[in-house]
Amino acid sequence: MSLSIRPLADRVIIEPAAAEEKTASGIIIPDTAKEKPQRGVVLAVGPGKKDEPTSVKVGETVLYGKYAGTEIAIEGKEVLIMRESDILAVL
Repeated sequence: MSLSIRPLADRVIIEPAAAEEKTASGIIIPDTAKEKPQRGVVLAVGPGKKDEPTSVKVGETVLYGKYAGTEIAIEGKEVLIMRESDILAVL
């Protein structure tokens, strides 16, 4: 997916994974009880700060903090824009 938006500095745009619909034992989770996903796919990466290039790449799956980033809508899709430092791990 190509975006018409380009993040600045050390910002990263992430598409969150879908929230879990069922538990491991098969119980259906209602919308009000679903937790925000903490995993997503990187859609766009900024160039990084001076002397600190970004280390994540487009297409990588990452883990981030529960309340990290700002939710925005781009081209009809809900995405998160956050600093690279808010990313906890690359899967």
